[in-house]
Amino acid sequence: MSPQAVDIESFILTAVLGGRLRPGTRLGEMQLAELFRVSRTKVREALVRLETRGIVTVSPRRGWYVVEPSAEEAQEAFHARKIVETGLLLAAGRIAPEAIAALKHHLEVERRSLDGDDISARTCLLGDFHIHLADLLGNRLVTEVVRDLTARTTLISMLYQPKDKAEESSHDHADIVAALERGDFAAAAALMSAHIDHVEAGLDLSARPDPLAGLRDAFFLDPDAAAPPDPQPASPAPSPYPDQHGDNDP
Repeated sequence: MSPQAVDIESFILTAVLGGRLRPGTRLGEMQLAELFRVSRTKVREALVRLETRGIVTVSPRRGWYVVEPSAEEAQEAFHARKIVETGLLLAAGRIAPEAIAALKHHLEVERRSLDGDDISARTCLLGDFHIHLADLLGNRLVTEVVRDLTARTTLISMLYQPKDKAEESSHDHADIVAALERGDFAAAAALMSAHIDHVEAGLDLSARPDPLAGLRDAFFLDPDAAAPPDPQPASPAPSPYPDQHGDNDP
C-alpha cells in the first residue's frame, strides 16, 4: 500500500462505522505509520482531522484514542441527527427513480445481512443507509455531516445499547424508502424522526461503560460477581534434582 494511495482518515472512519473500532481503542501513531507505510506526520495529520470531527481524542502523554461519548453527548448526537436528517428530507422535494432503486438494493443487502453472523458488516450497512440517502439526495456537505454523526452514534450504540436492534432498524429504513417512493417527503421525515427516536430509546444511558470489559473477557470474569474466584494453583514442576532425604522421611 503506497503513501499516495492510502487514506488513513477514511480507513479509521470506515472501521468505526462498521463497529470494528470500539470506543476507547488506542490508536498508536507509530503502529499506524508502520501499518500504512507512511510517516508519523501523515498519521498525525489524519488523527487531528478526525479529532476535529469528534471521532478521536488525544490525551497528553497517553496518545490517541477512539472517543467514548458520555450520556449527555449521546443525547446531543441523536438530537443533531434528527435535525439534519429530517430537515434534509423536508427540503428535498423530489428524488430520482434511480435513487429509489439504489435505496431498495441497499435494503435487500441489509436484509441478507440480518441472516448472517457478520455483526460488523450489518452495523456498517445500517449506518450506511443514512449516508447513502443523504448522498442520493445530492447534498455533499450534508452527507459529510451525516457520516460524522452516524460514526458518533455507532460508537454510542456500542457503549449503551444492551441488545441488538438491527431488524427493527431495517424495517424502519424500508418504511422511509416506501414514503419516498410515494413522493411523501413529510411522511418520510416523520418516519426518520421516529426511527432515530427508536434507536435512542433502545440505549441504556444510565449505564456506565465498563473500562475493564476487555480484561473481564480475557479472564472469563462475571461483571456482576462481587469478587473473582480464586485461581486454581498450577501443579509444581518436578524437581530436576534427586531427593536428598531417605526413603523413610515424610
